Amino acid sequence: MPAYKEKNGTWTSKFKYNDWLGEPRQKTKRGFERKKDALEFEADYKARFIQSADITLSALVENYMKDLAGNRKIDFTTAAKKQRIFETMIIPFFRHKKINLISELDVLNWQSWVQKKGYEKYPATGYSPTYLRIIHSELSAVMNYAVRYYRLPYNPCTKAGSMGKGAAEAMQIWTLDQFETFIEQADKTGARVAFDLLFWTGIREGELLALTPADFLPGLKLSITKSFVVMDGEQFIKDPKNETSNRSIAIPQFLYDEVREYVSGLYGMGPTDRLFMFTKSFLLNEIKRMAAKAGLKPIRVHDLRHSHASLLIEMGFNILMISERLGHKNVQTTWNTYAHLYPDKGRQIAFGLQEAKATGITANRTAEDQVIGLLGEIQKMLPNYNTYATDDIILWDCINKKKSVASRQEFDTIVGDNTEPAEAFLIMMQDGYYKADDRHVFCFSSRGLPVEFL
Repeated sequence: MPAYKEKNGTWTSKFKYNDWLGEPRQKTKRGFERKKDALEFEADYKARFIQSADITLSALVENYMKDLAGNRKIDFTTAAKKQRIFETMIIPFFRHKKINLISELDVLNWQSWVQKKGYEKYPATGYSPTYLRIIHSELSAVMNYAVRYYRLPYNPCTKAGSMGKGAAEAMQIWTLDQFETFIEQADKTGARVAFDLLFWTGIREGELLALTPADFLPGLKLSITKSFVVMDGEQFIKDPKNETSNRSIAIPQFLYDEVREYVSGLYGMGPTDRLFMFTKSFLLNEIKRMAAKAGLKPIRVHDLRHSHASLLIEMGFNILMISERLGHKNVQTTWNTYAHLYPDKGRQIAFGLQEAKATGITANRTAEDQVIGLLGEIQKMLPNYNTYATDDIILWDCINKKKSVASRQEFDTIVGDNTEPAEAFLIMMQDGYYKADDRHVFCFSSRGLPVEFL
């Protein structure tokens, strides 16, 4: 009897099934309010042991999460985030629908349902585009899992198309001068030290909040081996984001001294005690408050990491060194994130190829040494951008013999018909001037024009 009614009016589900090994088993579960609920429980439970597309989405999700979390393919924090999305954004819509019956139209209707929920919660904006993309990706991932292991013919999410967008809003960056203006407003010692560490090392918030005095090593080194997270109100110290996040960072003397002074003022601080007992929300509130006092537009706490990378790029460090310092999984991640901060990449490549033609780059060096060496040579050959940071751009009209000060936008507009503006600007820095056409010639006020144009 798969379902029967108890004397107290509730329903019990009792049935036999075969487990993964084909062994006969029996399952009993009581307390269902309706017979329908008891029968659905039986169907869902049995479906977990059937590797076919004739399985409900809820049962598929359970198997999927057991595989990921049970086999430690993801850490517990990632598993908790995925589970929360499934329970709140996916399973309630599809309920007990079998995956082989979920069509592209079902996915489109689900997307509309999710977006409606967003506007119910946040009437002005709804869910952010990036969060919508994350939700869609979770459904698509579990359906891909079904294609691979449950003989689902295709993933309906692929044909339906995604929602939201994958990239977050453009990063916001503080320059060194802006950060110095910001940090002058620090009136809480812990916050000041924390923000200094974030800006001058580029570590992540979780890595910062997991730091202990023992992590500051002799030789001005900072050891990053763990991360602090909060899940459902409970605090955890876990491994960093990926293997390359385990790293040792060189820090400047002033920062090392600042941390030592801070530690000396903490009564009873042990070598493995956390330096900062506040939360991420505290850091967010402080960065907003201090930025307002400094007259700056507030940025996210994570943007201090981007600001650190931007500072290193401006100082001329190559992408490999920056990637290693930030603890990225690979250099491609660093390049995808910060490529736009490297000016005039096409021109740099041309300089690099010229150098390779002249001297070669493969003489008994590893591939990494070759790349670092090449980037170094390119850096030497390029003019210093800072030299012209405050210099006026002069536009000379060869026909009317008239000189005027031009904005960068005017420069881009005039040269844009024939040349990429960024490359033209680099040529002007390299050669001292740039001839846009027979009439217009640009130069910097500190350099002046060659006599032939006057």
